[in-house]
Amino acid sequence: FSLKELHGIFPWLVESIFGSLDGIIVGWNLRCLQGRTNPSEYSVALDFLDPSGPMMKLVYKLQAEEYRYDFPVSYLPGPVKASIQEQVLPECSLYHNKVQFPSAGGLGLNLALNPFEYYMFYFAISLITQKNSPVTHHVSPSNSAYFILVDTYLKCFLPTEGSVLPPPSSNPGGAIPSPTPRSPAVPFSSYGMHHTSLLKRHIAHQPSVNADPASQEIWRSETLLQIFVEMWLHHYSLEMYQKMQSPHVKLEVLHYRLSISSKHHGSPAQSSYQALHAYQESFKPTEEHVLVVRLLVKHLHAFSNSLKPEPLSPSAHSHTASPLEEFKRVVIPRFVQEKLYIFLQHCFGHWPLDASFRAVLEMWLSYLQPWRYAPEKPPQSTESLPRSVSEKWAAFIQENLLMYTKLFVGFLNRALRTDLVSPKNALMVFRVAKVFAQPNLAEMILKGEQLFLEPELVIPHRQHRLFMSPTLGGSFLSSRSPAVTDASFKVKSHVYSLEGQDFQYKQMFGTEVRNLVLKLAQLICQAQQTAKSISDHSAETVASQSFFSWFRFAPSDMNGSYTGNDLDEIGQDSIKKTDEYLEKALEYLCQIFKLSEAQLTQMMMKCGTAQDENGKKQLPDCIASENGLILTPLGRYQIINGLRRFEVQYQGDTELQPIRSYENAALVRLLFRLSSVLNERFADQMEVLCSREDFVGRLCRYHLTNPHLAQKIRYSPMVRDRTSQNWGPRISLRFLASYRTLISLLMIYFLASWFYIGPVGCTFIILIGYFLYAVIMTFFFEGWKPHEH
Repeated sequence: FSLKELHGIFPWLVESIFGSLDGIIVGWNLRCLQGRTNPSEYSVALDFLDPSGPMMKLVYKLQAEEYRYDFPVSYLPGPVKASIQEQVLPECSLYHNKVQFPSAGGLGLNLALNPFEYYMFYFAISLITQKNSPVTHHVSPSNSAYFILVDTYLKCFLPTEGSVLPPPSSNPGGAIPSPTPRSPAVPFSSYGMHHTSLLKRHIAHQPSVNADPASQEIWRSETLLQIFVEMWLHHYSLEMYQKMQSPHVKLEVLHYRLSISSKHHGSPAQSSYQALHAYQESFKPTEEHVLVVRLLVKHLHAFSNSLKPEPLSPSAHSHTASPLEEFKRVVIPRFVQEKLYIFLQHCFGHWPLDASFRAVLEMWLSYLQPWRYAPEKPPQSTESLPRSVSEKWAAFIQENLLMYTKLFVGFLNRALRTDLVSPKNALMVFRVAKVFAQPNLAEMILKGEQLFLEPELVIPHRQHRLFMSPTLGGSFLSSRSPAVTDASFKVKSHVYSLEGQDFQYKQMFGTEVRNLVLKLAQLICQAQQTAKSISDHSAETVASQSFFSWFRFAPSDMNGSYTGNDLDEIGQDSIKKTDEYLEKALEYLCQIFKLSEAQLTQMMMKCGTAQDENGKKQLPDCIASENGLILTPLGRYQIINGLRRFEVQYQGDTELQPIRSYENAALVRLLFRLSSVLNERFADQMEVLCSREDFVGRLCRYHLTNPHLAQKIRYSPMVRDRTSQNWGPRISLRFLASYRTLISLLMIYFLASWFYIGPVGCTFIILIGYFLYAVIMTFFFEGWKPHEH
């Protein structure tokens, strides 16, 4: 094919691979393509789209001719799209000099992208646009072709060792030109101060045909990273986020949401909140999206940590540092920090309260621990002691203080609303507590908070913005005050740039957050007690379902009480894991916040972990009144979260209980009529026999009365005196309607037939055996009832 023909089919080819922007064309569906299910297609796709594969060779070939391709602005992330449509140029240099007015008869604005940008735009945005593609089998995101390609591109264009491989060229010794500056096609105004692109510093005024190879590597690296960050993270506006932190604005937005169904739309401020609803909250990241972002975060930490140590002489640094080394130095604070923080804030506030939040949690924890991706390896030791966080990471922690403190408070608020008896939720609490309990980490966070709260001169407006993009090779603070003041200024710059000048900081180690930690510790104790109760109940259930229990003549649970919950099915191993996670999490929280033994003892007393005389957990928190027990707000919270519950038991006439699944309905009704006839005819005689004080009276009371019916413990909050009714001596034959009883009798008759004992003889032996059993039970356990509970 000629270059002109390749230029014509390139947009079609890209769309055929990654799918259309509207999601109608699925393309190769790389997100669902796995080597386990489609090995041949999987390997072909990876080879074709490899950085040195045919597709990238085509991209570089078209790049040499400086072709341009239109990308609709309407498919860009919400904040970018809204900004461009309002003719405000985004801060990201990726969009500079690329916006074009539509041609005659055209629809909407477009970006004029070079082939490399066009290819990467489609590749990155396919993660968002193709989220609803059909899936016929379970797909593991980390094993998909898309995930592998993201990892491959990151390793190729953001290498941790060596430099970026030069692009293949059809001309030996030639170079692929980098994009040349273009005059703006639309008169845009700019908000904020632009971050000067590293590309412009190193290739400005250079002829494209003789571009410096170092400039080529920094151009492709920076472009790739900007596209990934913009497409995956820039779905929430920093300005809108800061505006939403105001209580006044939150109240107005609440009123807007409540009135959204009304027909009055005349409010002048309503359009801004409609825009908020349109692009600030409509985007919902998927679990796969978060996993890919985590992969990006982990690689950027490794990429940044591969930076060579700076020379002792500042002058030497300015002459020897390569563009790639300078790029490593600023890659996280300049390109990722702000957008990732807003992304995490939105996820913490809007993600469902279920186990899928684990993906967001691990992505956050990965960002908080850059030392895990440092090239140096920890010393191998026989003791499994946690590794202390080195002091060299203090600057990173201080310049990312909100990532540690405010998001930790956000996690606390989520944890307080989840069921910690669930092993997956308990694991998340354990993971966060374990990370923050690493030696020296809490002290460095506390130091960062002290630096932020340190009194200092008022920072001029927008000066905190300037600090986020210092001139490479130097610092704005080189001529300022001592190092401590410089560190304080860095922390303040970080906080105010993300949260605004009016931000009221909530200290992680302050009283308010400490009280939240104590509440979480209390819930952990309650969840441990609940897990123990579930474990005990499960053990009792297993014991009661043994083989020999089939030979009892009565069902084991005629009152219908339910002593478990939905976690009965998770098994003993999961319950044990839950208890281990919660126990370690509580230990770590005590280490982080220096909780004393006295506080823990007081907290345990508030938990109400003491058991009552029956060995069951306590009832929900209630207030006794003349109408019975009334739930308090704490009691409602305990019931909703499964921490405590009422033991619901049937307290009426046991003969009138609903027919159970283990009973034969026809036999229940027939035996009830027979029992009623016998009780009516022989009521006086049974009353006389039961009133006797000799052995015959005791034997009759054992079979015909239930003296403990009126003494049952009431677990329901309504105390209605229904158990004070006395039904007197009576015959109950309902136990004969149980399938278990019938099967047991059939097995006995079957075994008796092997010994040539007929049905009549077998029945006589059963009656004799039961009579002897009843005599023994009358002597020793007069109060135990075999057929009424």
